[in-house]
Amino acid sequence: MRGRSPRRLALWRSLGFLVVLLPLLRPDLLLRHSSPSWMSLFSEWEAPSAQHSVLMASLAESNMNSSRSGESALLWHPPDNDGWAPCLRQSVGSISSSNFYLQVFLEGGLNQQRMGVCDAVAVAKILNATLVVPHLDVNPVWQDSSSFADIYDVDYFIDYLAADVKIVKGLPSEFYWSTREYYATGFRATRVKDAPVHARPSWYVANVLPILQSYGVAAIAPFSHRLAFDEVPPEIQKLRCKVNFHALRFVKAITSVGDVIVSRLRQAQNDSPPSKFVALHLRFDKDMAAHSACDFGGGRVEQLALAYYRHKVWQGRVPNSRLTVQQLRLLGKCPLTPEEAGLTLAALGFGPHTRVYLASHQIYGGEARLSFLKNIFPLMQDKASLAIDAELRPFERKASLSAALDYYVCLKSDFFLSASPGNMHNAVLFQIGHRTYQNVQKTLRPDMVLLSRLFSNSSMEWPEFQNRVYNGHRNRLGQVRLRQPKQSIYTYPAPDCMCKSNIRHRIR
Repeated sequence: MRGRSPRRLALWRSLGFLVVLLPLLRPDLLLRHSSPSWMSLFSEWEAPSAQHSVLMASLAESNMNSSRSGESALLWHPPDNDGWAPCLRQSVGSISSSNFYLQVFLEGGLNQQRMGVCDAVAVAKILNATLVVPHLDVNPVWQDSSSFADIYDVDYFIDYLAADVKIVKGLPSEFYWSTREYYATGFRATRVKDAPVHARPSWYVANVLPILQSYGVAAIAPFSHRLAFDEVPPEIQKLRCKVNFHALRFVKAITSVGDVIVSRLRQAQNDSPPSKFVALHLRFDKDMAAHSACDFGGGRVEQLALAYYRHKVWQGRVPNSRLTVQQLRLLGKCPLTPEEAGLTLAALGFGPHTRVYLASHQIYGGEARLSFLKNIFPLMQDKASLAIDAELRPFERKASLSAALDYYVCLKSDFFLSASPGNMHNAVLFQIGHRTYQNVQKTLRPDMVLLSRLFSNSSMEWPEFQNRVYNGHRNRLGQVRLRQPKQSIYTYPAPDCMCKSNIRHRIR
């Protein structure tokens, strides 16, 4: 027995070592059998070092040797609109009385719901139905129960569109039963569940109008991305723009705090003129990081944590997970990290004296990742540093209200950059479209493929990087770009809702 004890001890040690290594060697097994409490034993991420240390060092040296005291004035000039301007009539067609009531239940985040509101008004117009103020479902990720009236000025919304579509705050008493809870408990003849993504107007006439005619009410749920961007009558397209860019006005509780933040950002220093500022939308929370399927330099434990989150929350709805990390990078599918976003802005000509407003829900990796950005732009601030606790109290645990506040401040900025690629985040698309429509401030549309390839070159130094970023983005600074087939009217409002003419319709 004594002779076997050391062997048994060695065996137990080997088994223990294997248990420790198992999560790192086979994360797929962990994802199948682990629980959140088990995962909590492991760190979410390892504090990363600079991923682009050569660029960071050469940028620091460039700043030390530079005699510039500020940015080039050209950075703040409005983009060349090439003659494009909004052209919406006060109303689009006539409105007639209707005894049909249309309900929509909107899922997703703030801007996905915003798209749903615009499309709901358009569908109500197509069906000549009275629209009930849309119901916002509880966001499953952020658990936000904010209502339409918490975010938007309902009376203004109804009044602004009164000449186009009849909108009411609630159903008449005879339809008291038509509630979200009623439709959640079983099959209902008045609920439309199968509205296809990007359905044509004819689909609603064929499938929803008969329900309205039979029952007087129809509820569409889910209702997101449910109206096509192509083969839609021009008057309906213009109505969608009218809703998005004019009728959806944030409540005063949001705009008043937003105006305070903007005022503090522009506050003059040492008798200088009011400051201009850059808004950086840095969608780099855990949800985005997991959905992207990219690697961000946080080590194996971060990869494991994001894989677990992707499995539990996204449940396989991550098509990019089939690609390798290198493929994702080269295809421009990965969001910019805080470090990369800072280097991009610096390459365009912004420097340590630039005021940067950071719009972000939560940075995955915390201060360790954010510190790289702060080193480049020491004057960077966010709503937490610009507003006092009492001003921000109504936004606590209200992700939609917080996102609306960031959206409002970003819309007032003199320069806007988003670190999210492609269609991964609706807030970016709406912000770009809104700024294009206003056409008074620069908006950078980052070339994610170009940036990914530049950042993949670990030996590139600052002068070459700066030159290639600047030259690669000279024509991506907010110039009007015409909408192409299948593209969103909310991102590309020209030519559907903008005209290149000296004759412009007055916008109410």
